[in-house]
Amino acid sequence: MSPPGTGLAARRPRRLRLALRRLLLLLWLHAARPAQGQRAATNSSVPDVCATCHANATCQQKEGKNVCICNYGFVGNGRTHCQDKDECQIGASKICGEHTSCHNTHGSFYCICLEGYHPSNNNKIFIPNDGTYCTDIDECQVSGLCGVGGRCVNTIGSYSCYCMEGYRPENGTEFFHPAGNTVSCKAVDCGVPPSVLNAHSAPLRRTTYGSEVAYICLHGYVMESGNQTAVCNAKGQWEGADLVCKEIDCGRPLWIPHAEMIWDNSTTLGSMVYYKCSEGFHFSGEKNFSQCTIIQKWENITGACEVTDCGRPPSIPNTDMIWNNISQLGSSVHYQCKKGFRSINGRNTSRCIYNGSWEIPAIICKEVDCGIPPPIQHAELMSNPSSSPGSVVQYSCQKGFEYAGGNNISVCTEEGVWVKSTLTCTVKAAIGNVSIFNQTCVKWRRSTRETNLKMVYLFHIQGRRWHQEAFFHEAVFNFTAEEETPELCLDLQAGMNYTVNITVVSPEPSRPVTVTIKTVEEEGFGNVSVFNDTCLKWRRRSGRIGVKETYLFHIQEQRGHFLKSSHEMMINFTTEEENPEVCLSLHLGVNYTLTVTEASTTLVLQTPIMLPATEEELLSNVSIFNETCVKWQRKVARAGTKETYTFRILGRRWYQKEFSREMIFNFTTGEETPEVCLELNSGANYMVNITTASSKGTSALITIAIKTEDPPFPEIEFVTVHGPMPALSLRKAEDRNGPISFYQVIVLPLALQSTFTCDSLAAVTFFSNATEGYVAAEFLAKDVADNMLISLGDRHYYGAFYNAPLKQGKDYCVVLRIISQWNKVRTQSCAVWAQIEDLSPTLQHMTLTGLGSVTAICLILFLSFLAARSYLHSTVHVPPAALAKGVSYETTMDAAGVGIASSFLEIESVSLL
Repeated sequence: MSPPGTGLAARRPRRLRLALRRLLLLLWLHAARPAQGQRAATNSSVPDVCATCHANATCQQKEGKNVCICNYGFVGNGRTHCQDKDECQIGASKICGEHTSCHNTHGSFYCICLEGYHPSNNNKIFIPNDGTYCTDIDECQVSGLCGVGGRCVNTIGSYSCYCMEGYRPENGTEFFHPAGNTVSCKAVDCGVPPSVLNAHSAPLRRTTYGSEVAYICLHGYVMESGNQTAVCNAKGQWEGADLVCKEIDCGRPLWIPHAEMIWDNSTTLGSMVYYKCSEGFHFSGEKNFSQCTIIQKWENITGACEVTDCGRPPSIPNTDMIWNNISQLGSSVHYQCKKGFRSINGRNTSRCIYNGSWEIPAIICKEVDCGIPPPIQHAELMSNPSSSPGSVVQYSCQKGFEYAGGNNISVCTEEGVWVKSTLTCTVKAAIGNVSIFNQTCVKWRRSTRETNLKMVYLFHIQGRRWHQEAFFHEAVFNFTAEEETPELCLDLQAGMNYTVNITVVSPEPSRPVTVTIKTVEEEGFGNVSVFNDTCLKWRRRSGRIGVKETYLFHIQEQRGHFLKSSHEMMINFTTEEENPEVCLSLHLGVNYTLTVTEASTTLVLQTPIMLPATEEELLSNVSIFNETCVKWQRKVARAGTKETYTFRILGRRWYQKEFSREMIFNFTTGEETPEVCLELNSGANYMVNITTASSKGTSALITIAIKTEDPPFPEIEFVTVHGPMPALSLRKAEDRNGPISFYQVIVLPLALQSTFTCDSLAAVTFFSNATEGYVAAEFLAKDVADNMLISLGDRHYYGAFYNAPLKQGKDYCVVLRIISQWNKVRTQSCAVWAQIEDLSPTLQHMTLTGLGSVTAICLILFLSFLAARSYLHSTVHVPPAALAKGVSYETTMDAAGVGIASSFLEIESVSLL
């Protein structure tokens, strides 16, 4: 737009011309006006001019006359016409000024500024008679006119846009105008930052112009030179990062005197070096290693290798120290408990070790305490003794027992154990002072002082003839007496040697007493008896009293009915007494056969001597209870002391050769009567060998026969059915009592359920006995799956048995039987599975029957249609030659009809099944 002064200079000639025109018009009007006198004379004859003015004219007096003048904006004579004057025709710039558009109106006009300009009076339309003009608009004052990243530049009447630094035009040139244009500015994107060797970049939020990325050296590397930051420039490139990272190197580790470095020669970050002190030195400090750090230096060592000197060894309570006063590395000191104390731990040595200290010995010395004195069978302590070393306890036999030998003293030793007493106490003999009178009569004195006490004696008499070994006489009977000195005369045969064993059986059993009786008058022995277990006395013949006689004693051990010659003794005994007595040195717990020969007469006396054991064995009185349990007795003296027994068990089944079960285990107990229950299979024979660990030669062999048990009862879900029979679920049983062979499903009338036994109907099929019950199915155990469904009456064979359909309207009982069978051994278990009342056909059966009937009817209709069609065809197209054979055709049709009927009957019979 041009400046305002230029417009005014252009409008001045135009105004001057208008003023001249108006002046000429006024002169013309003045010359045409008549004189004053004439006007008065003509007013009366000329019409009123004002009344004739045009609608767009105004009546005005000019020089005393009325004149019609067209209004402003119109041109004409004022009377006949006043037409609109188009002021804009001379040009908008001439009438409105520069940068305007002129708009004519009826009788006038108005001006508007062009786009990009605005009027100086801020009115949209104007008439430039007030000096209004159009000036340029600065569009760049509007924010965001050029969009994101764009910069606005104002021009005359318009504006232009271009992209700022860091942005570039998209779909256009560098300068653009956004009105009606798709050009916009897009930020420059540098993309993924470039990688730097041995460094990684920090996380980025954006990669556009001006973004920065920082680089950090990898672990184990340190910055050597360069810039760590890259910037995205206006060209879309990252610039400025020239970082150089080098690997950390700490150099050679520090050296410590008197130490050896344990090192792999690595000097990078995290490398370790350990220091081991030389022999005779130990490390003193917090740590004996150094590590390469991130500052490229080794860590400082906070210690040093010092000469090892452990000083004086530690003292242990209640011990004496054995030491050579040397405390250097490797020196040792020994500890021993003081007198009256004993060690309860093993290691009693301490050594000076590399860290300059003595090892802590494990020895603990405790005052010696022997504890409770060991028990002696059938004996008791006479006082409550001390258990310190040197203490002495004394035992005495309990009431009802008597001293049988041994030492009754036990001493507490410095080792903390009691020296076991050898005291032996045996049951007091209820029978004493046994003697023989009248050759066959026996009398004795009972030890019980109670009067009027009836005692039952058991007599066991055995007689033999020494010169006739085949002859043997034996008798066993009871004898009851209440006398203090009972007597009994025996019925003995002459010429025999008798052994009479007398035992009290009531009210309490006692130790037996054995005497011998010789009924031969010629013998030189009489009234032979055994007393004090190992002593023998007899009466000599009266004619030889006072004469010395020599007797030869031949003693042999006896095992059952056999003599064991490897353990025998020969003793000569000479006496002149009437009633000689000899006490023999025999072992307790052994049976002997004593043969005495009189030298002068060669008469022989043979008698058994059975001695009781002083103590029970480790393994005696072995017995079986509850079928699979074993119990036995131990020595009473060993009660409380644990003993280990080894069990070796071997099980076999004679009817199942492949069955073999072998077990070996140890059992430790301290009980006087141990008990063990074994896990044994049914139907098997077991050999059980029990051996003691402390005495390898002591063992016991027993046999246990476990009876064959029935297999476990079937696990069934009992079903009661009224109407159709559902499928039954078969559950597989466990082989607890031996392997199961097969399963059987048995069907029998419900009325016979109460008379059914599990071992009946073993192989009865439907065809052999359907009225009293039969086996409907049999399954091998290996083919049975858990929860297997079984449908009764499905017309299939299971094993050798036919699963026949059940009759409708009948009542049945279904039994499941589990059978275990090996060779000739057969066991079984049964359970009632289902009860069926008023059986009706199942839905499946009725559906099949209906489908069979429908199929039969359709087949009949189809065959009828074929027959009819054949008949019609034969009627219409019968050739003349065939007319003579009409009888044959009729016969054929009849035959066809019979065939159809027979087919119908057959199909119907099938559907009823």
